[in-house]
Amino acid sequence: MLFTDHGLSAAEVSTLFIIWSTTAFLLEMPSGAWADVFSRRKLLVLGSLIGGLGFASWIVVPSYAGFAVGFVLWGISSALISGTFEALVYDELSARGAADRYAGLIGRSKAAALVLNLVATALASPLYQLGGYPLVGAISVLTCLVHAAVALSLPEATRVATADETEEVEEARIAHADAKSGADTKSGADTKSGAGAEDGLGVLGRYFLMLRLGLSEVSTSGTVRKAVGLVALLGGFLAFDEYFPLLAREIGASTTLVPFLIAGTVAAQAIGGALAGPAYRMRSSFLAAGLALSAGLLAWGALSGTAPGFVPIAVGYGVMQLVIIVAEARLQDAITGPARATVTSVSGLFAEVFAVTVYAGFALGSIWVSLPVLVAGLTIPVLLTAFITPIALPAPAAVGSEVEERAEG
Repeated sequence: MLFTDHGLSAAEVSTLFIIWSTTAFLLEMPSGAWADVFSRRKLLVLGSLIGGLGFASWIVVPSYAGFAVGFVLWGISSALISGTFEALVYDELSARGAADRYAGLIGRSKAAALVLNLVATALASPLYQLGGYPLVGAISVLTCLVHAAVALSLPEATRVATADETEEVEEARIAHADAKSGADTKSGADTKSGAGAEDGLGVLGRYFLMLRLGLSEVSTSGTVRKAVGLVALLGGFLAFDEYFPLLAREIGASTTLVPFLIAGTVAAQAIGGALAGPAYRMRSSFLAAGLALSAGLLAWGALSGTAPGFVPIAVGYGVMQLVIIVAEARLQDAITGPARATVTSVSGLFAEVFAVTVYAGFALGSIWVSLPVLVAGLTIPVLLTAFITPIALPAPAAVGSEVEERAEG
């Protein structure tokens, strides 16, 4: 509404979305590598502040150029935060011997985010009535500042990595030091260990090392590679909710009823996220069955052609959210190297690719079939993914002494 009220056409608004998605897409993996080199907590703070600048630009320069700058900044913010937060939380829990609590903690945080999203949506109208777009924009910027303050308060533990991976990092540092000083390997090992070795490798050297280690773990570890693919597929399926308002309108729901139907799907997602912790250790076959069930519920609700059909849609979407969070947690369990944020960003990158594929499927399919049939038809990939879930989903984290040994490694 902000964009169209300032004279932008639907085509121009679409180009803004393309700018946003492209920025996040291009920076997803590079930002993950930065998160493995620099302080993840500080990157979260930076990402929040950049996001606030993006919203501010929409209010200060309410034109196409200002909106485009805002979307670029928003894309940068999303890329910096994506993968960084998950890696920070997992390493902090691992340092405390509580990696098995990751799914529950992340699930509750995402559930809270969805609830706050509903609250923000409900407050948008009265805020606009009170102060127009400037007040809505100011509140948005203030929210980003609060986000930055919360991020700054987070603890930041030492990164978790196996002994083999840590040795590989040290060898790269030593090799760099030897090449620079002309000393032999033993001399380099004696003089370039610890912080000195890290400094000797240099910022760009450490960045490209982490990028290489992350990509290497994805390509060489079958467990990680399958988990990355599964998480990417599941993340791409979340593109469905972009079409739920259109589906509601297609079945004849009134403009006033549409927000309530969408709120039901968001509430179900929040419940699914909150239940991810208890479901974390559930057998992979049960989670696969849940994913297959969600495909069936989504198709049933879409084809019902009625407003009550959003009940099975909401339930199915909630179950899918549960499976997604468990899969993301199991991916974190499978990562053993120091480039945790990089590996996580790889899954985020391919999730964007799959999401774009879903968008393209809707765009092309809408030429021949109705939206309800499209939604039902695109649940077929969800069903097929359920069949590979037992194979691709890693085992949950060990508990007790095994976790302590892994954290020490």
